[in-house]
Amino acid sequence: MNPTYDFTGQVALVTGAASGLGLATAGAFAASGAAVLMTDLDRQALHDATDRLRGAGRQVTGMVVDVTDEAQAAAMVACAVAEFGRLDMAYNNAGILGPMGDITDETGEAFDRVNAVNLRGVWTCMKHELLQMRGQGSGAIVNCSSLGGLVGLAGRAAYHGSKHGVIGLTRAAALDYAAHGIRVNAVCPGCIDTPMGDSIDCASMKEFLGRQPIGRMGRPEEVAAAVLWLCSPAASLVLGVALPVDGGFTAQ
Repeated sequence: MNPTYDFTGQVALVTGAASGLGLATAGAFAASGAAVLMTDLDRQALHDATDRLRGAGRQVTGMVVDVTDEAQAAAMVACAVAEFGRLDMAYNNAGILGPMGDITDETGEAFDRVNAVNLRGVWTCMKHELLQMRGQGSGAIVNCSSLGGLVGLAGRAAYHGSKHGVIGLTRAAALDYAAHGIRVNAVCPGCIDTPMGDSIDCASMKEFLGRQPIGRMGRPEEVAAAVLWLCSPAASLVLGVALPVDGGFTAQ
């Protein structure tokens, strides 16, 4: 059983919230009493997700956001504050896998797209979240890196490069903002049962699971539980970490 938290009166922001890890985390924040701004690029999926959570009595609102656009990231934070009065927690989850294959077959356009979403997107969101939280004197941010931010696997150069970069951003921001009462951390999910995981070919998935000691795919709710812990007072001395949530993959 996961621990429970009381986030009543607090406000959370989740990007990439229409499905997978983002939806599970938005739902967990809301179930713990937080008001949640859910953002995604997929308008219909976001509408369906927010409707489902509202139907369960959760306090959520949705906003279509392209995290690669800094103006939209700034507007996203402004929307959270306008709607709910403040911003206490953020999970910067939006990301894409991009094409897989030999680095020499990657195009510059594909490389730029992966990094625009996975790395610049975290930077744009975190920048404006930090501006708001600095004024408040408190806050907690969790960025979504990946198992691919901790290790290298063949055929995923652009993706792994972007996710390693997320950890660098996280550590630098954690040091910059510790004195402002803001904690910044990252989670590094392994092989998780999400729509993104569905896009990985069967051979690669079999390889992942063969090296994941727990012997099964992770569940989105297990990553959400780690995010909520990192945002909670239970992790008050934890900052600048890249927390593997990977069934033991990186313990080998």
